[in-house]
Amino acid sequence: MSEADPTSEAAARAQKLNTRAAGVVALAVLCSRVLGLAREQIFAALFGGGRVMDAFTMAFRIPNLLRDLFAEGALSTAFVTVFSRVSALKGDAAAWRLANKVATLTAITLSAITVIGVLSAPWLVAALAPGFDADKAALTVTLTRVMYPFILLVSLAALVMGLLNARGVFGVPAMASSFFNLGSIVAGVLLGYWLDPHLGPHAILGLAIGTLIGGGLQFAVQLPALRRAGYTFHADFAWRDPDVAAILRLMGPSVIAASTVQVNVLVNSIFASRLGDGPTFWLSVAFRLMQLPLGVFGVALGTVALPLLARMAATGNLVAFRSELARGMRLAFLMTIPAAVGLAVLAEPIISVLYQHGRFGAYETAESAGALRFYALGLCGYAALKVLVNAFYAIDRRKTPMVVSCVAVIVNLVLNWTFTVHLGWGHRGLAFSTACVATCNFLILYMLMRAHLGRLESGAMASLLLRVAVASLVLLAICWAGGHWLLADWAVQPFWPKCLRLMLVIAVAAAAFFLTASALGIVEVRDLAHALRRRLLRTRS
Repeated sequence: MSEADPTSEAAARAQKLNTRAAGVVALAVLCSRVLGLAREQIFAALFGGGRVMDAFTMAFRIPNLLRDLFAEGALSTAFVTVFSRVSALKGDAAAWRLANKVATLTAITLSAITVIGVLSAPWLVAALAPGFDADKAALTVTLTRVMYPFILLVSLAALVMGLLNARGVFGVPAMASSFFNLGSIVAGVLLGYWLDPHLGPHAILGLAIGTLIGGGLQFAVQLPALRRAGYTFHADFAWRDPDVAAILRLMGPSVIAASTVQVNVLVNSIFASRLGDGPTFWLSVAFRLMQLPLGVFGVALGTVALPLLARMAATGNLVAFRSELARGMRLAFLMTIPAAVGLAVLAEPIISVLYQHGRFGAYETAESAGALRFYALGLCGYAALKVLVNAFYAIDRRKTPMVVSCVAVIVNLVLNWTFTVHLGWGHRGLAFSTACVATCNFLILYMLMRAHLGRLESGAMASLLLRVAVASLVLLAICWAGGHWLLADWAVQPFWPKCLRLMLVIAVAAAAFFLTASALGIVEVRDLAHALRRRLLRTRS
């Protein structure tokens, strides 16, 4: 009898733990995305989809972009990579010392950036929203100044999240953004009503202040879990450290590479600001809905995969590295291809159910749905990039995503001009440009990673894509039939009948997809089913 291979057993255990952790993160992110959706629904119902929400969306986007660039994009990715390596090779004590140095550096640097941002708000708004008229620009400047400290709060929250993820704690940091949404909703609406009971333009200041309160909650709720993990903060200014330098070296390229989507969305906003009142917020609505499956599946897989891939690369286990990377991308495709089909086919009734309330009418619904259809075309590329980009950082190939992302930003500018100005597609062209760029970005990085590793289980990937495509055709047929027969008059249907019909169509289509996928022998579907069954049994017991 041959002995079991300990390396294979360890890899199998790691995959099981990875799947379980991804499930926890996916559930937490789903909760956060739903609350984020509720947040935007409430704001849209109260203030409509016109100039006031355009100003708020742009004002929030400026510090939020920097959050993605310096915190959740660059800092979190680089820190988790180096912290995991230090913990594996030098021990926990060295890793905690590194955390103190990075936390001190982050707090000081982001405080300075916050002050600069508040002072330079008029120039930022003029550069990023050149199409806004004087009154709309002035409101945007005020809101930007109020919300700019958000970047400091959420950057510290992202650093804590990275620490917890590196220690194998995923649920609490993934749930932290839910507290941001809760805080911004409750505090924002109450403060807005207090400032202006009629909820006029002055009340939007309440939403801006609520955003800061939500950012503070997102940071604070993670601190108890961090203490339980064994970390106590001590200010440490000894930044001349090789591990700190390694994080900074990773951050430079990842500022561009890890946040390509947000940079392109911001570029889209510049073009959208010239299209009148509404397109900036319509794009935000569509992108929020596209982010729901992206956050649940793509972000969850990328968050959980990064520490595992970093440890595998640090210990030289490239076989397990290759297998885990390929598996992560297959799971991303399995979950996002049917989601993209459903969003594209049912765009109008989905947005109508979620947003068509109060001052947000059928016209705004139709315009937002047009953008959502084009955004959905790039959903699979977005999700797979969450896993693939982290793999490049894990093997210390940080410059590759940076170069590809630089090219992607340039291509996005060209496509924006072509679709919006030359072809006259309006904000729909901006969404289509973003989807094209994300897909091309993924394809280029996939080919480069495959060349680096020698192979990347391409046969299994092609087999999965073919079977998922067949199952997605079944889903598409059901969504089209449901939309044609049950939801054709979505603009005038009462809310509850429309909501119930939409839920019925989605449930039947999803069940048909997974039954077809299981019948076609997709292994990942069976793995997910077994994991869900084990979770249910554990819950009952």
